[in-house]
Amino acid sequence: MKHQPVKHDHKAFIERARKRKGFSENYDNLEIEYQVADQLLKARARAGLTQDAVAELMGTTKSAISRLEAAGKHAPSLSTLKRYAHAVGCKLEVRLVPEK
Repeated sequence: MKHQPVKHDHKAFIERARKRKGFSENYDNLEIEYQVADQLLKARARAGLTQDAVAELMGTTKSAISRLEAAGKHAPSLSTLKRYAHAVGCKLEVRLVPEK
């Protein structure tokens, strides 16, 4: 199955969303989760795969992949992230970056 990504201007979306009461605080509190979800989605798009295809490669369901790619709704294990990375042709790297 060939993935056909939907065009999405994330920066414009965030700009509009930040105008909603409480959005900025909640979004900022989930920054790392959104970064991980963004990386997952970009890797899957680069691989040209659908959620169904990734699920098949990982031996799981499309709904599990959907939950994995939904920021803040699921805290995946490193094992799951490694399997996902492998399915989309990537390797997983985890880094700790000193705070400024």
